[in-house]
Amino acid sequence: MIASQIANRQTFFGRGSLRELQPLLCNAPLPTLLFCGHSFLKSPAWQALEADLAPQFIGMEIVSHEASPNEIDAWVARWRGKVQRVVAIGGGSVLDAAKAFAALSQHPLNTLRYLEKVGDTAISGETLPLIAVPTTAGTGSEVTQNAVVTEKVETKVKASLRHANFVPPIAILDPDLLRGASDRVLACCAIDAFTHLFEAYLSAKGNIFTRHTALAGMRAFISAWPHLNREDEQGNIAREQMMIASWQGGLSLSMAGLGVIHGIAGELGAIKDYHHGEICGRLLLPFLHLLGESDNAEQQQLMDELSTALFPGFTLPPATMLASWLKDQAITPFWHDPQPLTEAEVEWILARSNSKNSRVNYTEQQQRFMLEQAFHVR
Repeated sequence: MIASQIANRQTFFGRGSLRELQPLLCNAPLPTLLFCGHSFLKSPAWQALEADLAPQFIGMEIVSHEASPNEIDAWVARWRGKVQRVVAIGGGSVLDAAKAFAALSQHPLNTLRYLEKVGDTAISGETLPLIAVPTTAGTGSEVTQNAVVTEKVETKVKASLRHANFVPPIAILDPDLLRGASDRVLACCAIDAFTHLFEAYLSAKGNIFTRHTALAGMRAFISAWPHLNREDEQGNIAREQMMIASWQGGLSLSMAGLGVIHGIAGELGAIKDYHHGEICGRLLLPFLHLLGESDNAEQQQLMDELSTALFPGFTLPPATMLASWLKDQAITPFWHDPQPLTEAEVEWILARSNSKNSRVNYTEQQQRFMLEQAFHVR
């Protein structure tokens, strides 16, 4: 099997690397649209650079949640033909929204016509150049081929626009942009990154190349997970490591795909506004229980190798060890106070969820177990 690695053409990494943005824009002047969130506009990073950066943009769109097809269509209608470059500064929702806009501004039909699961038209690789600047470490959207779009009202679908050309040509990974985020945001985004790495590591589509990438990302995660909210040098190093883990998670999922956790989370996210990282983290814990009981030889071999690499010297079963360590070392117990789901919502999710690229085809009963353990079903 051949692993296809698709990455940014330029990646700027390091504390304070957001300063690279202004010369990038000035050295190649183009009409540029900024996508960002309110939190970034209130941040010290924007306040420090606003005088230099703001004149480089012809306009700004604020993204406060996962973009809907109607929102993307409205942005395209407002800016088509006026923009030649896009900058996205924010979390995964901001980056995905900007990627979707950059592509669909170069396509004639509306968003739903191209969207996976519901569309009827293949999307081409036409897109505007995009500079991606993540302010969270979780989705890895700055290095993935897909732009996630969510429609919760009529179609009730969470799906992607996907093409190799949608990988942002330039990414700026500045760990200082994680400073000031709440413990819950840091933890939920980080566990999303870990889930990408972990599911890609176990993926039936994976090979030694993709597992090497995923394992490197999980090592970075392990070093960072307990220290993300510290204000000292150890905290700075942890945020650097988590930014790396998130980027490698995006790279890993692009090569090897994801598993049953995302096979459930994608459908749940189509009907509930819960944080995607929190959904994945909540589902990860009961999944590890199922994994510990699995008799799949390939899966168990991979878990043995993972345990040796991440927790040398420990004698607990690998899945049990991982679940215990994640909970013991978390900066906040994100799994407490489970969010509610109705029985009807569970049935709706299970009718659409799947095991994706898992080595095991998880039954509806097993997927129900994951949902019932992760959420308050009433």
